[in-house]
Amino acid sequence: MKWIYSVSLAVSLAMQPAFADDLFGPHPMTEQARDAFVNQLLSKMTLDEKIGQMRLISVGPDTPKSAVRDMIQHGQVGAIFNTVTRQDIRAMQDQVMQLSRLKIPLFFAYDVVHGQRTIFPIPLGLAASWDLDAIAEVGRVSAYEAADDGLNMTWAPMVDVSREPRWGRGSEGFGEDTFLSAQMGSSMVKAMQGKSAADRFSIMTSVKHFAAYGAVEGGRDYNTVDMSPQRLFQDYLPPYKASLDAGSGGVMVALNSLNGTPATADSWLLKDILRGDWKFKGITISDHGAIKELIKHGVASDPQDAVRIAMKSGIDMSMSDEYYSKYLPGLVKSGAVSMAEVDDAARHVLNVKYDMGLFNDPYSHLGPKESDPQDTNAESRLHRAEARDVARKSIVLLKNWRETLPLKKDATIALVGPLADSQRDIMGSWSAAGVAKQSIPLLQGMRNAMAGKGTVLYAKGANISDNKGIQDFLNLYEQAVSVDKRSPQELIDEAVAQAKKADVVVAAVGEAQGMAHEASSRSDLVIPPSQQKLLAALKATGKPLVIVLMNGRPLTVVNEDKQADAMLETWFSGTEGGNAIADVLFGDYNPSGKLPVSFPRSVGQIPIYYNHLPTGRPYNFAKPNKYTSHYYDAVNGPLYPFGYGLSYTTFTVSPVKMSSRTMPRNGSVEASVTVTNSGKRDGATVVQLYLNDPVASISRPVQELRGFQRIMLKAGESQTVKFKIDVDALKFWNQKMQHIAEPGKINVMIGLDSVRTQDAQFDYL
Repeated sequence: MKWIYSVSLAVSLAMQPAFADDLFGPHPMTEQARDAFVNQLLSKMTLDEKIGQMRLISVGPDTPKSAVRDMIQHGQVGAIFNTVTRQDIRAMQDQVMQLSRLKIPLFFAYDVVHGQRTIFPIPLGLAASWDLDAIAEVGRVSAYEAADDGLNMTWAPMVDVSREPRWGRGSEGFGEDTFLSAQMGSSMVKAMQGKSAADRFSIMTSVKHFAAYGAVEGGRDYNTVDMSPQRLFQDYLPPYKASLDAGSGGVMVALNSLNGTPATADSWLLKDILRGDWKFKGITISDHGAIKELIKHGVASDPQDAVRIAMKSGIDMSMSDEYYSKYLPGLVKSGAVSMAEVDDAARHVLNVKYDMGLFNDPYSHLGPKESDPQDTNAESRLHRAEARDVARKSIVLLKNWRETLPLKKDATIALVGPLADSQRDIMGSWSAAGVAKQSIPLLQGMRNAMAGKGTVLYAKGANISDNKGIQDFLNLYEQAVSVDKRSPQELIDEAVAQAKKADVVVAAVGEAQGMAHEASSRSDLVIPPSQQKLLAALKATGKPLVIVLMNGRPLTVVNEDKQADAMLETWFSGTEGGNAIADVLFGDYNPSGKLPVSFPRSVGQIPIYYNHLPTGRPYNFAKPNKYTSHYYDAVNGPLYPFGYGLSYTTFTVSPVKMSSRTMPRNGSVEASVTVTNSGKRDGATVVQLYLNDPVASISRPVQELRGFQRIMLKAGESQTVKFKIDVDALKFWNQKMQHIAEPGKINVMIGLDSVRTQDAQFDYL
């Protein structure tokens, strides 16, 4: 990694009046010193200046730079988001230093979700790596590039557990499992914040969206969530808690309501749990316009009421609305909101600015002006090797009939599909400051791999969709999807002609990145009909068919599974996606990814997830019975289960060996298996530990992930993989909302996915 460490030159503060001389460092980076400093600063601030610190605004059509300059001069803004170049950030910080009374630095934030300039796979793809080292690499590079642009905070990681693939924002999260999401989220926080968010190439994280946003009803974005306390605490809250325990300085509050209360108005969530039970001391930030939305939620009567409720509930910073500055002064004057409540919110904002090191050096993430890059988008600023490595690890081999893959580089290959040559789509949603022209599409990746050896024949074959309404939706704010004006049949005919000349056909199909995004909920999960017709025509040629899926959610690909000789799930794999996919297609990299979500057979199966509760009438695949919990008109169970993924080699797993058949109260046991690479290629796989409590005071899931290890084995090599099981792995929230582990038998399951496991048992005493 080309880390470039430079000493940031502290800005000259000679222009400042004596009033601000004691504002800037060096200040000790301790909680005690911070609290004393912030209390002193608050005593100097007017009400308007305190409220100004609680405002987070975006420069754009609604708030042009001239308006922002005026707000900065009058102390009416505390932070800026969506400004991502050093020059713009420096200019705004200069305005604070030169024009405002107290010269309290701004902090700058952005949605750095899976990379800043180098774009890595979408988080759902990152989760498919099951590789915490890879996650840490993504976090370090993302923080480096973001800080190098002058940013101080990111709206990430998103740790919303989601078992609802119709929800477009599932692409931003780590899948359906609580344990995996918690591990991924905490690893990302630690990597991005480093030892201190004040370090030159670290940034502060803001974990989102608190809470349970991934469970929106019907998969419709911004919709309601209703669930029991047990499910909330068992399945949805732990990833937030793990990320905050890892040190995240911020929390972005969700847009949904939870059991009838919008999160922005939920003092139980934000005060009782977050600050009371979890002892969180950072900053809470509303999502975009969420305070205004309390009126439409039906819990606030007017703007003043919305502000009062948000303040009383614990929202420190208001994102992208004018409500705090417009209505808080009057609410304080009337006594509806106390000065103590304003002080509390402003204090949290000032605390994180202190923790970011901004009171030591307001320009700490900018460096000297002469160090600004002449070309913001310079190739030298990218980390391509890291992106390629992580992208390869995220790819999941779903099918490989008769060893269709890997392909031969001296072959003639027809590459077809609307996603085969799309530089924009391969980056995925929330691709930060990534530049589409710098990304490697699959067509280029395959040509790079086959250079001087074989031949790649290309045809688009189909548009993403022939539905004009969908095309217009995807291009609503930018020309994100190119629409070929030829007829669908002309496109297919061209693709078939190329396929007939080839030894094998590779079809890049799935979703445009805008189809798996915020506000992109889908009522169905099929590959669009235009692409289905293309696949049918390609299959009819009789040539071997390799399907490369690009998508941001599980799709229902039962027909595609039947058509394909081989199929890869590549998600949206980022800047180096084309090269990474080609590495896997041609066997330069042996695929090792595992699914972080279950793939349903149809949308009618949703919700379908591996760690469901048992019923009194469970369905038995071996002995079907009418009066059991199942669908009579379809195959039951997912098409591809959670944790599933193939390799170009094979692995065998020994029976489970337990260190003891009993586990003492508050003690531990060890479960181990020997994994052997029984194939002919070196390869990596992920060994997964699941537990089940078969008899408890409330029904417990049929299995729960409680550990995983990614191992690399040479052909013929064996390795013993050990898992420590302690009392924390057995705890759950009972009917009385007590977090306990109950004595009894515990089932242990270890395997390479959630279905094919070796089983054992022990007694917890």
